[in-house]
Amino acid sequence: MRTSNPAFGGNAFQTRYGGAIDASARMTLSGTVNKTGILLLCVMATASWTWYLFTQSQDMSAVAPYMMLGVFGGFILAMVTIFKKQWAPVTAPMYALCEGLFLGGISAVFDAKYHGIAFQAICLTFGTLIALLLAYSSGLIRATRKFQIGVMAATGGIALFYLFQMVMGFFHVQFMTINGSGPLSIGISVVIVIVAALNLVLDFALIEQGVNAGAPKYMEWYGGFALLVTLVWLYLEILRLLTKINQRQ
Repeated sequence: MRTSNPAFGGNAFQTRYGGAIDASARMTLSGTVNKTGILLLCVMATASWTWYLFTQSQDMSAVAPYMMLGVFGGFILAMVTIFKKQWAPVTAPMYALCEGLFLGGISAVFDAKYHGIAFQAICLTFGTLIALLLAYSSGLIRATRKFQIGVMAATGGIALFYLFQMVMGFFHVQFMTINGSGPLSIGISVVIVIVAALNLVLDFALIEQGVNAGAPKYMEWYGGFALLVTLVWLYLEILRLLTKINQRQ
């Protein structure tokens, strides 16, 4: 099983630990859920801070330094966590705190322009998470080989598309047809949101594989971190989609 989530790439859960680790020191599903909950609380804590700062000042410069710290700090901590999984009990909460700084600021900025959009994006993100978790648990959706390849290919295509846009942006080339609020742009955003959501299914499967492999306890933090990576992406894409829809009104 592979996934396009970089946190689950490579051989994150390929090792069969078996009896090498005591049962009480092994990764569990309930433990991973609890760790994910703690990480989400960390995100909410710092997001509330930058949200408050912007709503009080209505000045982007008041939150910009914290948002930049969140972006670059989160990226560095994510890379450290991916390559040093045993550090996840420390680096994963730090990553969540950094992500909260960015998400709170960007959400407040968009919500000031389109009132209620951040709450809508949050509800849709967690609604999608719960719906897919129930579908996966019931067997309605299975992470088959074809499903895996399809989601990975689509995610890779999206990543290349964003990279191309970034490079072209340095030459002041804008793709208004794609990034505007037209029907084509909204349609593309819908597809990207669906692909981001389907990555959650692969994440569920990889976490289950880790539990079955008898992975060590610290992998609960790593599993929660990896889920958070996908949730952050999904939230930002939903926020972007809702922004395009509101621009048409």
